[in-house]
Amino acid sequence: GAKPLAICLGDVERLYRYCLVNVPDELLRDLLPGPVTLVLQRSEELNKDLNPFTSLVGVRIPNHPFMRDLARACSGPLALTSANISSRGSTLTVSEFQDLWPQLSLIIDGGPTGDIQSPECRLGSTVVDLSVSGKFSIIRPGCALAPTVEILKQKYGLVPESS
Repeated sequence: GAKPLAICLGDVERLYRYCLVNVPDELLRDLLPGPVTLVLQRSEELNKDLNPFTSLVGVRIPNHPFMRDLARACSGPLALTSANISSRGSTLTVSEFQDLWPQLSLIIDGGPTGDIQSPECRLGSTVVDLSVSGKFSIIRPGCALAPTVEILKQKYGLVPESS
């Protein structure tokens, strides 16, 4: 209950409506769509009932055609969470979270969300906080840690925020 939900969008352009962006647009496009969740300051446009205990919001633009089409079809952002119990491995197909079905109102099978043979796909997205100008902080290493950190440090000169 205390963990914040991320939002899912279909395109980088929509991110500017719900977040205060303090990084170059090119950086966003280097990481999104993909297996990365960016944490940014939320804008006034985002529903205040979503994560009312924080001024930040995680944003995901998955590299999955069905999810992007679904997000584009909605007038606002989709609240997003993993289809698993917190701290367990990510599920990649609807059959892998059958134990949760009785608690859900709707299940849509848009196909696997990753390579079901790849252990890395089960690590979830890399979650990186970009809310402080010029710095980044890794909240969850996830499946794309090395390439994400390389882009942030090498290409954009961001520095890790001390813990």
